Amino acid sequence: MAPSREVTAFTRYGGWIPSDDRVYRHFHTRLADSARKKRGTFVQHNPAVQALADAINKPGPGGQTPSLMRTLFDNIFLQAAKEYNFVKIKSFDELLYALDHVIVKPPEFEVVKDDNGNPVGEPVGVPIYLLLDIPSNTAAAYDLFRLPAFNKAMKTLLDYWGAYLSNPASGSNSSLNTGEKGWFSPAGMAKLSSQGRIPPGPNGFVQTYVSPNDDPDKGFGYESWDAFFVREFQKGARPYYIPDNPKLAATLIHSACESTVLRIETRVKLHDQFWLKGQPYSLYNILDANPGPSGVKRAEKFTKGTIYQAFLSPQDFHRWHAPVDGKIVDGYVLDGSYYAVIPDAGADIGDPDLVPGDPRGGLIRSQPFLTLSATRAVIFIEADNPLIGLICFVGLGMCEVSTCEISQKVKNKERVKVGDELGMFHFGGSSHVLIFNNNAAITFADNVEPDTHIKIHSIIAQVHEKVPKD
Repeated sequence: MAPSREVTAFTRYGGWIPSDDRVYRHFHTRLADSARKKRGTFVQHNPAVQALADAINKPGPGGQTPSLMRTLFDNIFLQAAKEYNFVKIKSFDELLYALDHVIVKPPEFEVVKDDNGNPVGEPVGVPIYLLLDIPSNTAAAYDLFRLPAFNKAMKTLLDYWGAYLSNPASGSNSSLNTGEKGWFSPAGMAKLSSQGRIPPGPNGFVQTYVSPNDDPDKGFGYESWDAFFVREFQKGARPYYIPDNPKLAATLIHSACESTVLRIETRVKLHDQFWLKGQPYSLYNILDANPGPSGVKRAEKFTKGTIYQAFLSPQDFHRWHAPVDGKIVDGYVLDGSYYAVIPDAGADIGDPDLVPGDPRGGLIRSQPFLTLSATRAVIFIEADNPLIGLICFVGLGMCEVSTCEISQKVKNKERVKVGDELGMFHFGGSSHVLIFNNNAAITFADNVEPDTHIKIHSIIAQVHEKVPKD
């Protein structure tokens, strides 16, 4: 395995995996130790965890024992074992006991001591993903995590945890405080304010976000974990530029999410296949989980068009806003996978955060694949400007952050203006794409490049008339 690096800038993986290797290992070691102690005393599982265990261990056709899903899970941990430096959970049974610990509390900061005994803390906003980070980057996981039966069983577990995170109990038994593991501790506020998300100073958070009160010791008054994660901006905290000239204003494309640019692809295909090394986009599959004639018609409108993809970190704003003025044509949510990734050999040469070969972060590197596999919200807008025409927003639910809620305006197929809310992710950050049709000649702003954090409402592109070909 390639040598690890203690601290990185983490522009690409920030919030999804800790930037400090010690924090990553401490999280895994702590949960593995707890799991082994519980397993040794035969402590009963949480009912939601037991339901997952029963689904995975259920005999297959003809009484097949062990079941296919259990066999694949056993192979996952065998294939992940070579990454002993990071992987501490050694079996499916140990994973179950670790899940018992995770789903009865909100995400918190993981705190370790440095060489001088000082606390070092980083947020673990998606703890189930962190447990499955390296195991998911295996051939066996690629087979298992795409199975409908597995995702049905995982959805039951995530629904249980999601209900808890929406309950006031997740606010009272919470990491929404200024304690060492709290999101409003000095380390927590530093993470929340990174990349200019909030201004410096003691009042930066309440100047930026709507909160029930201004007391960080009381979690700013948020009654649940999810209430904190879907918090709204104060009016004026994210202004957007609307020129006085209506014709100029109509040519501008605004950022639909507060997010970090992943990539831009042009001349996207109607159909494409994913290989272990390449991740092209496949419109036919992105826009419909079971594409029939209607799915083909939707996809054909964007063939040879342009895709812009950017992702949200757990500390980002989690609502989606309209990038253009126009009319909602359609909007729906597609069920999909939660932890399926394209297995790779680790971080590539030139990765901004990890040394080549580092096995962590496979999900982040698989975001183009998630456009056709993950749970996602698909929203079509017919822009007022005919040069833009039909545009599509797709919100991608990554791992436990897979609850996509579309707004009432989308459900009612109403008109929207730039900045109107389209929907939101619950329980954390995720990824999204904007798809432009082939007739739209799009020029992206100079600052819209991979690994650049873009605030919501910022101008990301402009449409112009196509230059006639000779």
